[in-house]
Amino acid sequence: MTRHQPNWRSLLFVPVTSERFLSKAHERGADAIILDLEDSILPAHKADARAALAAAVPRVARGGPEGGADVVVRINRPLDLAVADIAASVMPEVAALMLPKVMGPEHVRLLAELVMAREEALGMPVGHTRFLALIESPAALPHLFAIATEPRMAGMSVGGEDMATELGATPSADSMYVFAMQGLAAARAAGILPMGSMGQLAQIDDLESYRAGLRRGKALGFTTAACIHPAHVPIINEEYGASAAELDRARRLLSAFDAAVAEGAGAVAFEGSMIDLPVVIRARRLLERAASWS
Repeated sequence: MTRHQPNWRSLLFVPVTSERFLSKAHERGADAIILDLEDSILPAHKADARAALAAAVPRVARGGPEGGADVVVRINRPLDLAVADIAASVMPEVAALMLPKVMGPEHVRLLAELVMAREEALGMPVGHTRFLALIESPAALPHLFAIATEPRMAGMSVGGEDMATELGATPSADSMYVFAMQGLAAARAAGILPMGSMGQLAQIDDLESYRAGLRRGKALGFTTAACIHPAHVPIINEEYGASAAELDRARRLLSAFDAAVAEGAGAVAFEGSMIDLPVVIRARRLLERAASWS
């Protein structure tokens, strides 16, 4: 099975039937565009949204005449809708499907079977279509590590409005913290993208608060966030990316460490701090991630 690991910082939700948002989606600077078939589409319009995918995907996809981004499609949770969504969504230009309200590994495997059949029917490499799992129910929490290790998984997010509703909580950094960190640990153990932040997805007008939530999320280990407003994209890219100064420091740090190793030392003083292998690994990862954004 083909297993290409994406390196996304920002993913922007776009209702697939909204010309207003679709026409400018490729200009927003997001690493990936999520064409939404779920929450932003009313039940009466699901079939129309599905039918709109074939024309929408090439408009926003990377490699088009106007540039673009990787394409993700968020499908619906009910199985009858999911089956039809998968049939319409799987195509060479779609990098991943976002799976809402994932309940466990068996749920993921069922959808993977449908995706594989569609890939085979289209002559696509099996495994081309990756999964981003949204864990939005307390019942799914015991299965985080099993979900994260399913073969098609590329990223996972835990929490959000649905989770808070089922918990009887107000969605906030405090109410979601424990569960978000459990998801982050599962994602890291599986080598997939830990998605999330310590801010509120639905709050679109307080950009400084939004940035603060991302900064806290980055410090905790998150690398990727989805957003519903274009104004959030550059903030995510800045906070979950790396500045020129950070990259320069990482290069200098590695150079200092390599020089120390050449002299037989396992640790070295660098700009007022001691650096050893864990610090070096973080610097290398930063440079590797940044290479795909340039």
